[in-house]
Amino acid sequence: MSGQDWDKAIEEQEKGELASKVGNLRLNPAEKQHAAGDKTAAPTQNTGDTNNKEESEEDVAKAVADASLLNKALHNKLLDISETQLEVQQKDPNSPLYSVKSFEELHLKPDLLKGVYEMGFNAPSKIQETALPLLLADPRPKNMIAQSQSGTGKTAAFVLTMLSRVNTNNNWPQAICLAPTLELAMQIGAVVEQMGKNMKELKVIYAVRGNKLPRGSKIEHHIVIGTPGTMLDWCIKLRFIDMNRITVFVLDEADVMIATQGHQDQSIRIQRKLPNTCQMMLFSATYEDSVMQFANKIVSDPVVIRLRREEESLANIKQFYVLCSNEKEKYEALSNIYGAITIGQAMIFCHTRKTANWLASQMSREGHAVGLLSGELDISQRLAVLKRFKEGKEKILITTNVMARGIDIEQVTIVVNFDLPVDMSGQADCETYLHRIGRTGRFGKNGLAINFVDRPRNMDILQQIERHFGRKILPLSTDDAEELEKIV
Repeated sequence: MSGQDWDKAIEEQEKGELASKVGNLRLNPAEKQHAAGDKTAAPTQNTGDTNNKEESEEDVAKAVADASLLNKALHNKLLDISETQLEVQQKDPNSPLYSVKSFEELHLKPDLLKGVYEMGFNAPSKIQETALPLLLADPRPKNMIAQSQSGTGKTAAFVLTMLSRVNTNNNWPQAICLAPTLELAMQIGAVVEQMGKNMKELKVIYAVRGNKLPRGSKIEHHIVIGTPGTMLDWCIKLRFIDMNRITVFVLDEADVMIATQGHQDQSIRIQRKLPNTCQMMLFSATYEDSVMQFANKIVSDPVVIRLRREEESLANIKQFYVLCSNEKEKYEALSNIYGAITIGQAMIFCHTRKTANWLASQMSREGHAVGLLSGELDISQRLAVLKRFKEGKEKILITTNVMARGIDIEQVTIVVNFDLPVDMSGQADCETYLHRIGRTGRFGKNGLAINFVDRPRNMDILQQIERHFGRKILPLSTDDAEELEKIV
């Protein structure tokens, strides 16, 4: 878009001509807070602007290491989402794809079925009804590489599989689950413990930083959940675990685990020690083609469940963009949105900590209850901010890319991209965009995402996102209160 075209677009927007194209959207109120898991932090990106250089490689490494999946909360209920079409690819075209509509059809152990219902799971979600019959098939359970949208029950699917395979009469490790961060490992473990609480003498142990065992120890726990580095030590260096007895191996957030060099190497070394009879599962919300190719190399004869590209962009989230000339106009547009529509809770994504700090300060001065999350906070501080946000004490959470994934709070009704996400080369970061807007519209509810576009280059980025997902992002004027009201 040329500078002349850009000026014309701004002028048209000021006249309100673009706003007439905006459709209606009805937001459903959140029913109940959920906790589930999704994903890892994307590093703050660099477009070449001076202020963007503040996000050093050290900051990115710290964010990835200790905060990326900080608030991936525990499952206490999963709702079935409708009309999500899964594209299922199997190497054997003659193999039937089973589907179930109730957990009873899976023939679970009575104590496990009781735990499932006590957690509030009424019926399998779409990914569960597709994956579980294959994962629990007897006597030949399937290996699987599975993708599904955030908040659709991936964690419950692999936890249920692990618990189904465990024999608590045998006091040795039978299932291993790897996760990218300590926080996610602990949260997966909490789901295991809650779902399996009625299983007699079920024992879970965490192979995570700080959990040191004496040399020569032999683990008697049934399920081991941990991060790659510590798990590698326990499995190979210290030989706490008899790998020949492992029957189930899970790699959660597989896209991150495989794409991260250190985690990739550690995960491969662990996987190579497993017997050929071990069932393998890789779960994630996103998979790039290169990651899929790698996953197929380490998982033999898998069933692959993937979303079509257009389905990744979450059809239940209405997406708009607002043209602005500068940062000041972006703030004015944000103020107009808050003045015109009723918002439950909101997440606002900024490109840098500097912008996030400035925006939080501005909004606080105007009386908004604002929480701020960025890479400079330690884990305890981030947990405190997220706790306040979950409890509704702060209605707005301003953050950088480090929290683009894993915050599962159903009360979030709107996501604002104050800055569009870009990768290190300045191109559209479509995966981060997907995870950002996925913070709203949780568990099949309707959601709203608004993107601020303040330069011709950013319009190019927005158009890259549109082309990637094959979904139009509509223009919006924030100057007309009546038009703003229509979108809700």
